[in-house]
Amino acid sequence: MTFRRFKGTQKYLTSTSLESAVNCALALERPLLVRGEPGTGKTQLAEAIAEDLGLRLIHWPVKSATRAQDGLYVYDTVQRLYDSRFGDGDVKDIRRYIKYGPLGESFAAAGRTLLLIDEVDKADLEFPNDLLHELDRMRFTVGETGDEIVARERPVVVITSNAEKELPDAFLRRCVFHFIEFPDRELMSRIVRVHHPELEQKLLDESLRSFYAIRDLDGLRKRPSTSELIDWIAVLKRAGIASVELEQGMPFLGALLKREQDLIAFAEATSRGRRPRA
Repeated sequence: MTFRRFKGTQKYLTSTSLESAVNCALALERPLLVRGEPGTGKTQLAEAIAEDLGLRLIHWPVKSATRAQDGLYVYDTVQRLYDSRFGDGDVKDIRRYIKYGPLGESFAAAGRTLLLIDEVDKADLEFPNDLLHELDRMRFTVGETGDEIVARERPVVVITSNAEKELPDAFLRRCVFHFIEFPDRELMSRIVRVHHPELEQKLLDESLRSFYAIRDLDGLRKRPSTSELIDWIAVLKRAGIASVELEQGMPFLGALLKREQDLIAFAEATSRGRRPRA
């Protein structure tokens, strides 16, 4: 069976290794598990794959209390009780009160979809294995009605993780894995150009030099990410700032550092004469 190969999009730049991982998952029809520090473009990768392959994106943001069952469907008993007291609909029709979750919606779709399961490591340890059980079967039964929902086409599944906790080995065995490395300066320059095509080269060079110097500071709890760099440059442009130098103070530092401890670490490094080295 042939399939369309993913090569990135105009707004999402990729590496050869990332493209290989995506295409491997597509060929094997297995979930793609993507790890990387926050801000490295894991969620945007799923959006780019959906755009490139022409698939509808279904986003499932995982919370600490999320269960696999929640992704299939929920039975809205509260709405049914309300309708029985105040509504004029047929409350005997239970199907009216079955609401598909993101996983159930992807199974019930008429065509192929891309299901993004975002930040899977936020849920409890049982969630990943329960999730893969449902993805393997590609079908489920609505207990309240007896209806069986069978996927017409297997969805493309992208699962993201911030590595907040270890995932079960059984889960990892059934996924294609890729770790998104933080972009080096050359790739980051290209990424910034996508978002700020008219940026002056001098400001780009100085912004990148300062950005990576700050990331190299010891003691940061949250190092600034790609998205924060792009936002910071947008603020610099809007303020009409044409040059940034660490030695002259950093304008709009709060766009890069988001924790009080990190702002203190930066201030201490500069006040002691140990400025971040660009």
